[in-house]
Amino acid sequence: MKVVLGRDDLAAAAESAVRETGTEVERLDVRPVNRAARGMIAESSADLCELPIVTLLQAVAHDRPLVLLPVTTLGRFQHQTLVTCGDLTVAEIEGRSVGIRSWSQTTGVWVRGFLAEQYGVDLREVDWVVYEGGHVDGQHDPAWVRRAPEGARLQADFLEGRLDFGIMGNELPSDDRVRTAIADPARVAAAWSEDKGFVPVNHVVGVGEQAAREHSAAVCAAYDAMRDLLAASPSGGPVDLNPVGFEALRGPVTQVAAYALEQDALPRPVDFDELVARSCAALGVPPSRLGG
Repeated sequence: MKVVLGRDDLAAAAESAVRETGTEVERLDVRPVNRAARGMIAESSADLCELPIVTLLQAVAHDRPLVLLPVTTLGRFQHQTLVTCGDLTVAEIEGRSVGIRSWSQTTGVWVRGFLAEQYGVDLREVDWVVYEGGHVDGQHDPAWVRRAPEGARLQADFLEGRLDFGIMGNELPSDDRVRTAIADPARVAAAWSEDKGFVPVNHVVGVGEQAAREHSAAVCAAYDAMRDLLAASPSGGPVDLNPVGFEALRGPVTQVAAYALEQDALPRPVDFDELVARSCAALGVPPSRLGG
């Protein structure tokens, strides 16, 4: 089995568990880990791979041979990722330009969902500028989104004033002019998560259907090892940053799937129970085996 996981501790735990089942395992070191997504989906370059949740939802919607292993490898608050270099606020976003790496980027799906839900923003009244395509062939950006010119860079356009706002997580540039567009985003994010009962999920684990069928015991062992490691190092606070198991993931995945559909980032609805059924069929286990 070929494994791609961004966290070294999760990768070590999963590898050890897989070997104990008698299955050979190789870790592919891909950094940043989201660069592994396209190859995993288009070419089956990995068997068990950390994926952005929106990428996994798109793959399922396009009927790619991929199933969810319900482990959150990255969960985080997101309201702070909407930034500006000027005096603009979130209340002024309609009619303004907002840059984002990709329309399918999970952070962007969450933030656009917040904008519509919490601030009443009409997303079609925003000038969205994207710089890359997504990870799943056949998934296209909506007509009301424009692609930046060839060679343009999000960070440069943002810092040099060609964009009014940006949505950036790990790619956020270090510059004293950068400020959050949502006032007191930590408080707003904490209140949103407390109300919903979950934190936004960014990355989960995907498994190729063939690997799931051929190496069910090894995949389940990897799930157990990652679950136990994450349980031993809780994130603290009122909500879990790394939920594990079908029931723990039901809330955040259902929410981000609804946001993605509303934003034309999915070609059809993807119900959480469909994800559960696909996973259990491929692995040959009941939902209870994976926290259902």
